[in-house]
Amino acid sequence: MSLRYAHIAQRIFNTPLMYDPRKAEAFLHGLGGRIAGDTIVVTNPEGTVDHLAGANGRPLAGKVGSRIERAYTRANMLPFDMVDNVAIIPVEGSLVHKGSWLGNSSGQTSYQGLQAQVAMARRSNLVRGVAYEVDSYGGEVNGGFETAAAMAQLSKEKPTIAILTDYAYSAGYLLASQARQIVMPRYGGAGSIGVIMIHADYSQALDEAGIRLTIIRAGKKKADGNPYEPLNAALAEQWQAQAESMRQDFAETVAKGRRGRITKAKALGTEAGVYDAAEAVSLGLADAVGDPIEAFDAFVKEVNRS
Repeated sequence: MSLRYAHIAQRIFNTPLMYDPRKAEAFLHGLGGRIAGDTIVVTNPEGTVDHLAGANGRPLAGKVGSRIERAYTRANMLPFDMVDNVAIIPVEGSLVHKGSWLGNSSGQTSYQGLQAQVAMARRSNLVRGVAYEVDSYGGEVNGGFETAAAMAQLSKEKPTIAILTDYAYSAGYLLASQARQIVMPRYGGAGSIGVIMIHADYSQALDEAGIRLTIIRAGKKKADGNPYEPLNAALAEQWQAQAESMRQDFAETVAKGRRGRITKAKALGTEAGVYDAAEAVSLGLADAVGDPIEAFDAFVKEVNRS
């Protein structure tokens, strides 16, 4: 594996993701070979990662100490656009836990940056409502539920709306579900309430290449899940249980955010399916089908009337 792709591999393999399953295969076929140095074959994807959208210069916060919040507070600035007392917070592209920067071409949104923006929107007297512009196939699990909790708290205190400009899948939908209402375009999509994990097994490729790999272990489980040996049944079962536990939490979080419109049981019953606008509304995953710009204008008027 090229060191240049090591940081991508660490975020993709052997870690739970809340990402639409169709993106897992697309990503692995497109970039997987560069990471692994050979063709990648996806077997039995249960339903990961390269949907780019404009990042609009979103900030990234430090995990501990709320560095971004303090920096913006010292500068007497708010880290989001405002239109008539409505904050616009984008949830776009691949959702990642943290990183050193997010720029216009990064195609990522960090949970830390979102948490900072949500916290400052809650505290600011200038903000009377928040519109989330959502266009994401999802991303990492770590940081996702904490961000959803922060968004849920904001929705208790101020009017919020998630406006889908395209898709809200997996972790993208997890976050959108915490707004008071969801509006999506006619040909948008929502859902994928599930978790995926990917394990790469290169052992046969190494054998065919005549490469003998020796793994020195200090502790029987030290190399569990490594890509140079087949995944053992016990670890596969453990990962499956972990993924299912996360799916349960996912469905419960959606049900709380969408209280009265979809239950946890119905969210689980979707089996990580994805739905077009009409289906999403009928299932309670969204509230209305509409033009994003019109939905935003109507929300701004409503917020400023109250």
